[in-house]
Parts: sequence; structure tokens; C-alpha cells
Amino acid sequence: MANNFEKQNEKLWNELTDIHIRSYDIASFKTGMSSLDEIQLKELGKIKGKKILHLQCHIGIDTLSLAREGAIVTGVDFSKRSIEYANKLKKELGIKAEFIQSNVYDLKDLLNEKFDIVYSTQGVLCWLKDLKQWAKIIEHFLKPKGFFYLMESHPILNTFEDEPDGALKIDYNYFHNAQPIKWDAGGPDYSADDYIVKNPSFEWQWSLSDIINSLSNAGFKIEFFNEYNKLFYKALPQMKRNKDSWWYLPNYEQKIPLMFTLKAIKE
Repeated sequence: MANNFEKQNEKLWNELTDIHIRSYDIASFKTGMSSLDEIQLKELGKIKGKKILHLQCHIGIDTLSLAREGAIVTGVDFSKRSIEYANKLKKELGIKAEFIQSNVYDLKDLLNEKFDIVYSTQGVLCWLKDLKQWAKIIEHFLKPKGFFYLMESHPILNTFEDEPDGALKIDYNYFHNAQPIKWDAGGPDYSADDYIVKNPSFEWQWSLSDIINSLSNAGFKIEFFNEYNKLFYKALPQMKRNKDSWWYLPNYEQKIPLMFTLKAIKE
């Protein structure tokens, strides 16, 4: 059954690729703007010459931004349309990178390399059906003493339903369920209010303990875990954008976390 959910999600992301080409400000990226924020650049450290595996890379602008920093990068995504555009973009800009169309769980069948860093960021975990297997796959592709870097929305954010007065109400479960949540089509895309999504999505909720324990049990040592009161996209209607392009909740700015990062070392 999980494979059926994943196939439906592939349809969704194939649909959204052309929308995100328009909404992700590709024009600025083409002129040299990096899609990597100041938090990632600081926490990743020096990556020039490092081999990086980027899981769930979507249309590849983060992958290519890593390459612009001097890394040797391979991007992976299950959306055929996304990988087609990523390859088109790298050729147009003359940036060296490799892209592979694959579900994360099938990647061992297609890739036989080891990497200094495995990198995955911004809206990735909800599309994964099994974090224990995910963590083992990350461990498999890392060299000894290599590290995994993750930036993700805080799972507490997924429990909220917004009220008309801007208040937050806990309506959804924080803890994991093997059955994903179905979100029906017909609403706007998170990055383009003027586009109505045609395909439903199936998303899995993961708690912080699920995330950290999956990595720990796969043989990783957590070097840091950081929480932030800002986010990389507009998750709720009452969010505002600051001058640095981060989204925040005006009434809850110092009260709840919206995002986290972690770095895990392969022991």
C-alpha cells in the first residue's frame, strides 16, 4: 500500500515542477544567487572539494548551489519531471553535477559510491514511509566519519490548524502513524497562491524522537540539534516574511519552534 501512496506523491511532484520553476525565482538563481541560506552555509562548514549526496533534491537548485560552493554533488529525486529540469538547468548554466531519478529506498540499486556528506533539506521527511530504513540508507552512502545534514520544519508545526483570529489550535496528531494523512487536491500550492493543486498528497508525520532515534540506531552520533523560530516557507496563512526572507508567526515568535537543523556523524 505504501508504494501506492508514493506513486501518487510522484504524480503530485511531477505536476508541481513547472509551478515551482516559476515560483522559486529561477531567474535570480541563473544570475548567480545561491538558494542556500546563511544557516546552512554556516552549519555545513567548508564543503569545497567534498562529495555530497543530495537526497530529495526536487528541481536541483540547492544541488547546483552546493556545486557553486565547490562541492562535487549528486542529486536524487523520485520526480521524473524534476530531474529533467535539473539536468536542463545544469547544462544551461554550465554547472557540473549529477542527477538521478530514484526513490530514496531504491537508490542502492542505482548508485555505487560513497560520500563525505549526505544532505537533505526543507520539506522532505513527510514524504518518507520508513525512517529506520532511510537512516540506514544514509549510513550506507557515507564514508567513515562522514556526516548527514538535515534542515526541516519542526514536527510540532504539523499539529496546528489556524483559526480565523490568527490563533493556533492543535488538531492533528504529533506522533507517527503508519497510515499517511491524505490531503485532498483543490487547495493552493504552498509557493504559489494562484495555482490550485490537482493531485492529492499522502504525508507521514514523524516526531523528533523518531528522527533522532532512527539516526542513532543506524550508528550516528548527533553533533548538534538546533531549533529556530523561523521557517523557509509559508506554512500557515498568518505567517509574515521578514527582511531576510524567513517566515515567522507574529503572535508566537518566541513561544514555539518552527524549524530545526541537525548534523549526525557516522561513527
